Amino acid sequence: MLTARQGLIALLTLCLALLAAPAAARASDRGPVPAPDRASPRSPVVFVHGYNADPGVWGALRADLRADGYTDAELFSFGYDTHQSVNEVLAGRLGAYVEQVRRETGAAKVDVVAHSFGSLVSRWYVKFGGGTATVDHWVSLAGPNRGTSTAWACALWDQACRDMTPGSYVVKNLGSGDPTPGAVKYATFWSNCDEVINPDDSVPLAGAANTPVGCLKHNDLLGDDGTSAGVRAFLAS
Repeated sequence: MLTARQGLIALLTLCLALLAAPAAARASDRGPVPAPDRASPRSPVVFVHGYNADPGVWGALRADLRADGYTDAELFSFGYDTHQSVNEVLAGRLGAYVEQVRRETGAAKVDVVAHSFGSLVSRWYVKFGGGTATVDHWVSLAGPNRGTSTAWACALWDQACRDMTPGSYVVKNLGSGDPTPGAVKYATFWSNCDEVINPDDSVPLAGAANTPVGCLKHNDLLGDDGTSAGVRAFLAS
């Protein structure tokens, strides 16, 4: 026979069990709590400037993208020494920068928008540096994708210029096999009045959406409203 004290202890034990059971059931009903999703529904954009330039060249296009709803936290500019080798140095540094952007934003992939020499740097990363798995859209504005004869003017003393010459190691390897590999969406924008890219049709690539922008100077593509609209429409595709 239970004493009064034993009965009180048994009653308290039962009450605690009844209170704990519903709480445990509710926790199990919820299932595991998912990790917070930091990824934006669209890919962040990584800009890659051209030869003898810097990230400041992207001011107009960045402003247009912000007007479309992008935030500064989704827009990144890769700055680099444009006198170094595409394949030995710069493409690897761009790859490391893309990984940093992906970690910072939580995005699975990025969009790359490149101007001029930056097209070769970013293409090498995409084709040979694992970028087919991390790049969603790739855009080339006035890129010397098959080389430009104007690069011979500085090729004697500058590695980047040598990389841009027709038939260079970089141009030849980028053009070998599939010039637009993987599931990446590719686009180029080119001008028939480009004083830097010679011939003008060095920019378009097989497998890309190739858009002529009319008679624009090489750097004018960076601030041209029509080119900007085309780039933004492509990134949204």
